[in-house]
Amino acid sequence: MGIDFQDYQTTLKNRVSLSGIGVHSGEAVSIHFEPTDADTGIVFQRVDAAGRGSEIRALVSEIGATDLSTALGSMSGVSVGTVEHLMAALSGLGIDNLLIEIDGAEVPILDGSASLFVEAFDHAGIERLPVKRRFIRVLKPVRVDAGASWAEFVPHDTTRFDIGIDFESPAIGRQHLAVDMTPDAFRGEIARARTFGFMKDVERLWAAGYALGSSLENSVVIGDDARIINMGGLRYPDEFVRHKMLDAVGDLALAGARFIGCFRSHRGGHKLNAAALRKLLADSSAFEIVETTRRGRQADLIAVNAPVRAPWTL
Repeated sequence: MGIDFQDYQTTLKNRVSLSGIGVHSGEAVSIHFEPTDADTGIVFQRVDAAGRGSEIRALVSEIGATDLSTALGSMSGVSVGTVEHLMAALSGLGIDNLLIEIDGAEVPILDGSASLFVEAFDHAGIERLPVKRRFIRVLKPVRVDAGASWAEFVPHDTTRFDIGIDFESPAIGRQHLAVDMTPDAFRGEIARARTFGFMKDVERLWAAGYALGSSLENSVVIGDDARIINMGGLRYPDEFVRHKMLDAVGDLALAGARFIGCFRSHRGGHKLNAAALRKLLADSSAFEIVETTRRGRQADLIAVNAPVRAPWTL
């Protein structure tokens, strides 16, 4: 079987930084990306929260709140919120190891997509490390249901996302997209898709003290008349389902290793993504850890007994 995946782990070639505001807190935050060694994984460090617990590993075991976004860590202790767009950029580009220094409790929303993270990482450069990358290969279907919503992993030869959404608003309606996720596909088809919401919901969230940093600069907003309020309109005709896929890529990056299989969801969200990932990793018969082996240009996957580079705890 020919494999399109990179064989070796990666990090950045150079340190790079970004600044912005948190979409929920409205507070200014700076974030710095530091290259690290193989088998480090993705690690957040709250530089404004010195002492024990200031480091949080980007793993499913660290998932906290999933109501409006995906947060890592304990809400009563040190945490980092709204990690999904950043994690999507890292996973989409195939960046495995990084220390992320952040001076606030929420990753900056930037333009509401993963595009500016991608630009920063491309500017810094991606470096291949001399250690094999390991993958989580799905061996059997694993599914979770929540009313009319569902999500599942099924075996597949690539890393595939198959996402469907269904909104009553005629501005969105039913949309569906399936993509074999590669760095080129992520850059061209997913990275620029922005978060979105309805004006009536934004006003309600503002009144409750949330979405304080939300604006037309970082969100697609749908008015009460089902029109797109943003002057520039949409970046893709189906930008809504593309952003839902972006969120899923980021949430599933918290597996600690890239999966080989197909993730499908209908009317999903952060909570359902996390539930499906937890269910997969809780069933040792549902997956195996593999790495590539090559003979000339031919690449195959072989099972390995060692854990992935960032073991999870469920």
